[in-house]
Amino acid sequence: MADLLQHREGPLLELALNRPERLNAFSEAMLEGLLDGLALASREPAIRAVVIKGSGRAFSAGGDVNAMGEARPQDVYQHIGFLNQVILAMIQLPKPIIAAVHGYAAGAGFNLALAADLIVASETAHFAMSFAQVGLISDGGGLHFLPRLVGPHVAKEIFFLAEPITAARAHELGIVNRVVPDHELSEATTALAGKLAQAPALALRETKRLIHLAPHLSLEEMLERERLTQMLLASSADHREGVQAFKEKRRPVFHEREV
Repeated sequence: MADLLQHREGPLLELALNRPERLNAFSEAMLEGLLDGLALASREPAIRAVVIKGSGRAFSAGGDVNAMGEARPQDVYQHIGFLNQVILAMIQLPKPIIAAVHGYAAGAGFNLALAADLIVASETAHFAMSFAQVGLISDGGGLHFLPRLVGPHVAKEIFFLAEPITAARAHELGIVNRVVPDHELSEATTALAGKLAQAPALALRETKRLIHLAPHLSLEEMLERERLTQMLLASSADHREGVQAFKEKRRPVFHEREV
């Protein structure tokens, strides 16, 4: 069975981590499958949103601990290089990604979720930056994402102690967008993805791009980027549709078109 499963339904692409016997610990095949799926989403206009989830009892345990301690340094470097490609592909994908987290999201599995645009978690889900337990630092972008979400002091506590945090606590910290009952996770995630798929794709694309640029721009630079982008989107069919729908008191129907 493949380590990464793809499922398309209408405008949604679902990518399922599929090593349940290893709590979906990463393999090279899984990472390559994620890259293939993200590339498909990028080039296929009909795909409007992506969901990443885990099979079995957990979202992902991250690195395969059973294989740790045996790999050569160059193998570690290469494996993390594959992971880095996935994280960058997620950030660069011009479409929204939702991570649906149940069970555990640990180590680089936590960081894979952080690279998504939104996280929906089940009530019993736990998140753990477990690297320190095996004498390692975070990889997969955790040291980039987490301090920006929770601040440096809380991030240090999470990294240093490597203790699991509940979905409720992750929601309080701003890590998780929504917490739902376990049995509603799939339905809630699909419903949210459906809303994103109906949103104006060009506006979502540019919003995602500018949010990721924000830490590197001054206020003056961001104001100018917003002004230029708004000028372009103001001439889009989606903008015209939104205005017309408002005047006609109906829901807009957006279709992605290049400006």
